[in-house]
Amino acid sequence: MSTVSSATAENVDPVEAEILEETDVTPEYSLLARLGAEAFGTFTLVLIGVGIALFAAVNGVAGNGLAVPLGFGIAVLGAASAVGHISGGHFNPAVSLGGAIAGRISWADLAPYWLAQLVGGTAASAILFFTVPSGLPSILSPTGEGTTRSLFSGTSNGFAENSPVYGLFSRSQIDPAMAADASFPLLTALIVEVVATAVFVGVILGVTDKRSRISYAPAAIGLTLAVLIALAAPITNGSLNPARSTATAIFSEGWALQQLWVFWVAPLLGAAIAGLIYLLATPAPAAVQEWPEVEPTHEAEAAAAAAAAAESAEEEADVDAIDALLARQSAAATVPSETVVVEEVPATQSEAAAAEAAAAEAQAEVEGDEGDRGTTPRA
Repeated sequence: MSTVSSATAENVDPVEAEILEETDVTPEYSLLARLGAEAFGTFTLVLIGVGIALFAAVNGVAGNGLAVPLGFGIAVLGAASAVGHISGGHFNPAVSLGGAIAGRISWADLAPYWLAQLVGGTAASAILFFTVPSGLPSILSPTGEGTTRSLFSGTSNGFAENSPVYGLFSRSQIDPAMAADASFPLLTALIVEVVATAVFVGVILGVTDKRSRISYAPAAIGLTLAVLIALAAPITNGSLNPARSTATAIFSEGWALQQLWVFWVAPLLGAAIAGLIYLLATPAPAAVQEWPEVEPTHEAEAAAAAAAAAESAEEEADVDAIDALLARQSAAATVPSETVVVEEVPATQSEAAAAEAAAAEAQAEVEGDEGDRGTTPRA
């Protein structure tokens, strides 16, 4: 099926249009389609990752520190494989910011991408929140007075007294003062989130560059996210994603919204650092693979087709000239050779006179012999 629009075909030479029609060009998706892909991907990420964390005590994976990180990583892998070719597979405002700085997406698309990601993540959290049975929080709470919001708070990102480590120590026999001293403060939370997000965005920009020959980019991105969340989980519960943090904070207790600014500032700062480093470290424009994939314009395609047609015409002209030369040589080889006539060279006058004298002498001798035979007497 032709990939050349009617509007473009009107401005392109018929020969070039035919060449373009036979070229397989990835279609350019509308902004609405890309926003839908981003909303779907973020929804999948939050639904799976936060869902595993929310029901970790029920499904028996609460003591497995890799269950939740792998859930987030595999969710990104699947969603990016499904719709990454449409929007670039960001599912994260920090990733979109890094992509804009690196020249991968338009700055005009940044705010719509953020909005789509927030909508998708919030929708997933809402579904999880309303599926929690009313009696489950009380059963899982150590005091027996838990609520759905308190249960959901366990999936939110926080630091200091809301750090996962502090909650673990406070439920044990450790002195609360000692538990507070062992928790991670604001500065540590900022450093970890900035560095982890910078590494994550840097990996994404690298493996999705069109100059890279890696064909398993979604797997590399998903596994990187999993190990980075595993690293940050004891400190901040592992955000690296403002949309994910916002989606859970909305349905958690008040402290989650109060500390939410950290999980916007730190990931965005880390993404900006990664985008700037990538932009400065690459000699060619960053818009050259797939993230989102930037296809060549119709004008560039038409120019390339015209250049190819001109080169082909030159080659055909050279072939025709060679054929004409060979034909002339073949015709010359088939012409019959001329008969060489050897002219008799006439004898000189002296030679003719000598020949006549010799002939006369011979004739005289013959006549003399005949005369002698006639006068000789008979015996």
